[in-house]
Amino acid sequence: MTHFITDDDALLHLHISITNAQIEELALFSDGLQRLALDFSLRIPHIAFFEPMLETLRKADYLECRRLDERLSDFLGSTVINDRTDDDKTLILATRRYQ
Repeated sequence: MTHFITDDDALLHLHISITNAQIEELALFSDGLQRLALDFSLRIPHIAFFEPMLETLRKADYLECRRLDERLSDFLGSTVINDRTDDDKTLILATRRYQ
């Protein structure tokens, strides 16, 4: 279920984790991808979903990123993904790791 930040009870549904660790990689996604992106039983990201994309991103140089945007768009619009997701599929990935 989606809870919007503008809802009166938004803070009741907000989960926050505070860390002193340096953030090396980041993934933001819309609720349409949550069944693929999350392990609900453990309340953690589903590593098998993110790792191949992050590994590709880690190896990419600045000029390759535009091509990766197109590949990500094709992937998110593919039949395999559309059959397993809801209507909206937005994914933002960022990494500071280099390979």
